[in-house]
Parts: sequence; structure tokens; C-alpha cells
Amino acid sequence: MTSSIRIALVYPELLGTYGDGGNALVLARRAAWRGLHAEVVEVTAGQPVPSGFDLYLYGGGEDDPQSLAAAGTRDSPGLRRAVEQGATVLAVCAGLQVLGSHFPGTDGRRVEGSGLVDLETVPGAPRAVGDLVVEPDATLGLPLLYGYENHTGRTLLGPGVRPLGRVRSGLGNGHEAQPDVDGAIAEVGAGRVIATYLHGPVLAQNPALADLLLASVVGTLPPLDPDPAAEAARALRAARARQTGVR
Repeated sequence: MTSSIRIALVYPELLGTYGDGGNALVLARRAAWRGLHAEVVEVTAGQPVPSGFDLYLYGGGEDDPQSLAAAGTRDSPGLRRAVEQGATVLAVCAGLQVLGSHFPGTDGRRVEGSGLVDLETVPGAPRAVGDLVVEPDATLGLPLLYGYENHTGRTLLGPGVRPLGRVRSGLGNGHEAQPDVDGAIAEVGAGRVIATYLHGPVLAQNPALADLLLASVVGTLPPLDPDPAAEAARALRAARARQTGVR
């Protein structure tokens, strides 16, 4: 088992609107509880995204910062090289859109993404705001995923990309051609991109997903006792979802 995990938190000052930087803290803590060392490095705006990391984290952000993050990622061959060689990416909301081919920018502009994943995001209405519950792809072996969404994008997945899961409550990707799905799973060379519209941060409320990401680096993980804070957050989201209706 690998004893050290290198985590890149990409452009947190641009893609940190919804506290998604907390995903790095969750990964580091759950690694430490197992006696593993996790190094979190912030890749700040203006820097190219380097290769050499095991996990890359992209969060959510507003239109103009998102466009800057896309430009930085487009100009960074290190990210694609790292993923093709086996790294894993978790991309949330704006991060999901940045890794696709195009997304809507300010004043209706169509902004070019990095093209790492075959997906495209177009504008939509109304804004998707509120709780989001996702039944993940069965091959992942995960329980229901809980969080919240806040976006206007409608994301269409290309033929080589499958959804992270089926939406049980909320909107998710929201594209009429692929209804009731959220996120994306894309195999890129030897690596993988996992993307979602779930904020929360998503890993704080879904520790099994955090462990899936860690396992992609170190292999089989020893189990941990349930995290009371995460369980309480999940119970609260589940109760709210039942009130609004779960499909």
C-alpha cells in the first residue's frame, strides 16, 4: 500500500465559492485516520496545473473566475498527462464544466473548456437550487450521495462518458436529452475523472466517496468507524429529501 498521497487543490481562490476546498481536508483526514500521509498542495491561479499528483480537486465558482480556471487548465498539459498515467480527478459543479468542451460564460458567451472529458454545458432555466440526492452507478459500490446544488448549467455527456448516478431528488445535469442523471465518470488513459453537481462539500457528507478516491491511489483501505458528523449530515439531507419528494 502506498504510504503517501499527493493531492492538488486546483485554483481554490477561483473555484472555492461553495466551500468545496473542504474536500481536500476530508481526504487528508480520512487518510490520516488510517496512518497514511496525505500532502495537500494548492495550485493557485496563474500557475499551470502540474503533473505528479495522485488526486486533483476542482470546486465550484462564479462565471468569470470559472473562465479563468478554464484558461489555466487548457494551458496545462500536466493535468492530462497525470490522468492518463493513472491520477484521479474529482470535479464539482463549475469544475465539472471546466473539464468539458464548452460552458456558458458571462453575457451568454460560450467559453472553451479544457476538453479533458467529453461533455458540454449549455445555459438553462430556472436555476437549480436546493438539495440533491443521487443514486450512484452500481459499479461504484456506494450508498446514496447527498448534498446541494446551485447552478444554471445543463450538461450533456458524450458517448464515452457515463453519469455518476441517477437523480433521486433535485436536478443534477438537467439536460433534456439525458434526464434525471448527475455528474460524469470518464476513463482517461489509466486514470479517471469523477464529476458531480453535489456541493456540501460532497466528501464531508459522503465519506464512502472519499474512500473510493483514496482507494484509487493506495488500493484496499482498512475500514473506519462511522463518522458521527457525516452521519448526522446525511440524516438531515435524507429527511429533507423525503419532505420534498424522492423519485
